Amino acid sequence: MVKKVWRAMEKYQYDPIELSLMERSCVPLAVYQYIDKQIVTLAISDGFLDLFEISDREYAINIIRKDLYYGCHPDDLAMLENAANLFASGERPYNIVYRTKIAGKYKILHARGVHVQKDDAKIELVWFSDEGDYQEEGEQKGDFLAAAYSNLLRANTQERLLQYDYLTGLPTINHFFCLCDTNFYPKSVEKGETPVMLFFDMSGMKHYNAKYSFAEGDKLIHAFARLLAQTFGSDCCSRFGMDRFCAYTNDKDLEDRLWKFFSDCEGINGGKSIPVRVGIYSKDIEVCGASFACDRAKMACDSSRTKYLSHFTWFDKSMLEDAEKRQYIVNNIDRAIAENWIKVYYQPIIRAANGRVCDEEALSRWIDPERGFLSPADFIPILENANLAYKLDLFVLEEVLKKLEAQVKAGLYIAPNSVNLSRSDFDACDIVQEVNKRVVASKIPPSKITIEITESILGSDFEYMKSQIKRFQELGFNVWIDDFGSGYSSLEVLHDVKFNLIKFDMKFMQNFDTSERSKIMLSGLIKIAAELGIETVCEGVETEEQVEFLKEIGCTKLQGYYYCKPIPLEEILDRYDKGIQIGFENPDESEYYASIGRINLYNLSVITNSNEDNYRNVFNTPPMVIIECDKKEARAVRGNKSYRLFAKKHFGRRILEHGVNIQKAENRRAALFVEAVQKCKQSAAPLIIDYHLESGENVHIYLRRISVNPVTKVAALVAVVLGFEE
Repeated sequence: MVKKVWRAMEKYQYDPIELSLMERSCVPLAVYQYIDKQIVTLAISDGFLDLFEISDREYAINIIRKDLYYGCHPDDLAMLENAANLFASGERPYNIVYRTKIAGKYKILHARGVHVQKDDAKIELVWFSDEGDYQEEGEQKGDFLAAAYSNLLRANTQERLLQYDYLTGLPTINHFFCLCDTNFYPKSVEKGETPVMLFFDMSGMKHYNAKYSFAEGDKLIHAFARLLAQTFGSDCCSRFGMDRFCAYTNDKDLEDRLWKFFSDCEGINGGKSIPVRVGIYSKDIEVCGASFACDRAKMACDSSRTKYLSHFTWFDKSMLEDAEKRQYIVNNIDRAIAENWIKVYYQPIIRAANGRVCDEEALSRWIDPERGFLSPADFIPILENANLAYKLDLFVLEEVLKKLEAQVKAGLYIAPNSVNLSRSDFDACDIVQEVNKRVVASKIPPSKITIEITESILGSDFEYMKSQIKRFQELGFNVWIDDFGSGYSSLEVLHDVKFNLIKFDMKFMQNFDTSERSKIMLSGLIKIAAELGIETVCEGVETEEQVEFLKEIGCTKLQGYYYCKPIPLEEILDRYDKGIQIGFENPDESEYYASIGRINLYNLSVITNSNEDNYRNVFNTPPMVIIECDKKEARAVRGNKSYRLFAKKHFGRRILEHGVNIQKAENRRAALFVEAVQKCKQSAAPLIIDYHLESGENVHIYLRRISVNPVTKVAALVAVVLGFEE
C-alpha cells in the first residue's frame, strides 16, 4: 500500500504594522492558526497581558506554546479543549464560559472567537471578557452576575460528568451510542456514506504506568484522546474505558487515515507513546445499532492482541465462533484445572552426543468433557489474551515439581524440565516470584526447572523482559529462548540477553527436504550459538537424516517424534518397568557430553582454538570424527559425511565403529596410530600424525583431546583428516 505524504501548513506572517496594531490593543485578544492539527499563537494584545496579569509578551507566548489551557480549572479543561478543537476544525463557533486561575485565584472568563481568512491561511481571533471572581458553593458576594455564572459552571460540571468522560472530555459510551444512533447514522445515510465503527486499544498501558507512573499514564491517555478527537471529531469518539476508545466514521480513505493516525500517535506526549490496535466493523450498523457495531469492532481488535505494533483488523464472521470458544475457555479454566481436565505431558529432549534424555519439555493438553480434545493452539492464545495464562503455567509448574519428586522416589535420574511462560504471565502477576516460591517450597533445585520464553514476546518491552530474565537466572533458573527463527529474529537479542540455550523453530525441519537455504541458515545460527557458548536444540525432528545432519553441525540437543511424542508421567514410568525407555542422562556427565555435542563437524575451528593458523582452510569439510577412548579400546561416536565416505573407500567399513583395541596393534601402521591415541589421551596437546594407507597414500591426521568424562574417565578425541599425499 502506498501511504500518502502529509505536508504541514506554513505559519502565517503578519505585516509588522498590522501586528503592532493588534499587540497595542486594549481588548484582551489572542490570534491563533491551526497548523497540522496544532494550535499556534500568532499574536496577543496588551489587553490580554493585562487580563492574565502577565508582564512580558514573549513569556506569555511561551506559556501558551507549552500549555494552551494554562491555569484552566480541572473541571472545565475537557470542555475547553473540546470547544477549542471543534472551533479550530470549523465544526462549531467559539463561545464558552470557563474558570481560569489568575494571580492565585479563579476568575470567570467568557471567550468568543471567529475565523478570518488571510490570503491562503485561516486565522482564529479569540477575545475574552472578565465576568468576575469564581464563587464556591455557599459563598455570599454582591457580584450577582459572577454568582450566576458560578452556579451555572457547577451545574454544567455535574451534567457533563453524566455525558462526558472527566479525563478526556469525550462523550461517555452511552451518550456516544445515543449520538451515533440518532445523529451520526442519519447524516451518513443522507450523504450516501458507508458508516464504520472503530475500536482502539492501546498496547502495553500497564507497563507504561509501571515505568513512568499513573500520572504519566493519564497524560498519555489524555493526549491520545485529543488526537482521536482531532482526527475523527470530538463528538464522534468515546472513551470505552481505561485505555480503550471507539469512534464513528465512514470508509472513505479509511486505511490511509489510520496509517496517518498511527504516525501521529508516535509523536504525542513528547514521543512517550505506545502502539495501538484498531478493530473495524462496517456492516449492518443501521440494523444492529452502535452498541452492537462497537462490540463487533472490539472483537476484531481483540483478535490480534499478540501483535505489538500499531495495526488494524477488519471484522469477519469467523470471529463470532472464535468469540464463543474464547468465552468458554475463559469461563472454564479454573474448573478445568480443579477437575483435572488439563493433563501435563512431557516430551524428551535428547543429547546429541549420547542419545540420552537430557531435558524434558512440559506441555499441557485439555481433555474437555463436552468438547473433547482441545489443542494448545486453541486455548493458550485465548488464556494469554485474557491475562489468565499464568493460572495454566503455574499449574503446569506444580505438576512438573510433583513429577520430578516422583522420579526421585523411583530411583531415576532427573533431567531439567522446561516450562513455557507467556507474555501475559508477566502482566498478570510477578511471575518470577510466583515460580520461585513454588520451587523453593519443593525439594527440587531451581537448576532442574528451565524457563522457556518465546522470541516474539521480547519485543513488547525489551528492557523489562531483559530484567525479568536476569531475575530468573540470578535465582538459579536456566532461561531458553523458544521458537527462534519463527519471526523476524534479531541476532542482537543474543548479544543483549544471556540465554542459556536457543531452541530453533520446527519450520527448519519442515523445510529440511525442500530448502537448502534452511539448512545453510540453521548451520550458521548454530555455529554462532556455539561460538557464544550457548547450547542449541532443534524441535520437530522426525527422520534419521535430520538427526545425522543436526549432529554434524553441532546442534547439542534434539527434540521431536523421531525419538518420542509427548507422554504423561505414568507412561514414562511404565517404559522403565518394561525396559523400553530411552534413559535419562547422568547429570554428572552432562557437561562432558555438552562439550562433545557442540563440535561442528563441518567447521575446522575445533582445531584452531590456539595459534595453529597453518591448519585453517585446509578443507571446507574435511573428514572429521569424534573418538572415545577408555583403557582398552577406541571407538567412533560421531562422524560427518566426509568421514563416512573416507572410511568406506579406504577401509571398506566405518573405521573405529566397533572399536579398536589400543593395547595391541595388528601391524606397524596400526601401532603408530594407537601410540598417537594413547599419547593424545594423556595430554591436551594436539598431535599431527601420518598414516600410511594400503593404497600407498599418506594421510595427515590431526588429533586433539576434547574432554574427559568425570564419571567413567573416558577421554573424547577429535580426529581430522587434513590431507593426502603420494
